[in-house]
Amino acid sequence: MAKVVLIDAGGTNIGSVRYALQRLGVEAPLSSDANEIRAATHVILPGVGAAAPGMARLRESGLIDVVRGLTQPVLGVCLGMQLLFEHSEESDTPCLGVIPASLRRFSQDDDRRVPHMGWNSLRIERPSPLLAGIDDDAFAYFVHSYAAPVGSYTLASCDYGNAFSAVVQRDNFYGAQFHPERSASVGARLLQNFIEL
Repeated sequence: MAKVVLIDAGGTNIGSVRYALQRLGVEAPLSSDANEIRAATHVILPGVGAAAPGMARLRESGLIDVVRGLTQPVLGVCLGMQLLFEHSEESDTPCLGVIPASLRRFSQDDDRRVPHMGWNSLRIERPSPLLAGIDDDAFAYFVHSYAAPVGSYTLASCDYGNAFSAVVQRDNFYGAQFHPERSASVGARLLQNFIEL
């Protein structure tokens, strides 16, 4: 039986992520306790907001090295995914450095507003158990102003002016830029797949 723990990084979507997990029959405590996080079978790093406060919250809780050292499956959601990268252009913020790339702000023009907000289609870049049962061109719900480039870690991309990483993996670390808890059946499937990793 999976023992899922949500890292308390101060994100405002924590309640909705917990509710999405409850719909799957999973009770996931919210924790900033290093021992509880290390003892979990699966760890989720949620987050909404800005990179600098998110990293500051992890630092204040003494969790930066804890997260970097986890060996079980870890899923970053939205800002939580962004924090897995080396650096964010947002407030020039050093992040966890698990994935070797930097996030940049979307360029704004007449056709595209920033933040990128709403439903957009996924392009599957390579197969993964995390994406089992999720089709190419499936739609997911996004809200973000900064994006990760496409690289060897990209499982699925999305296009908003340019291609960016929508789902990533490096070793046991996974990330979803979109909000699974707001992405209907696609989001529920991704969370279920993660719990089954």
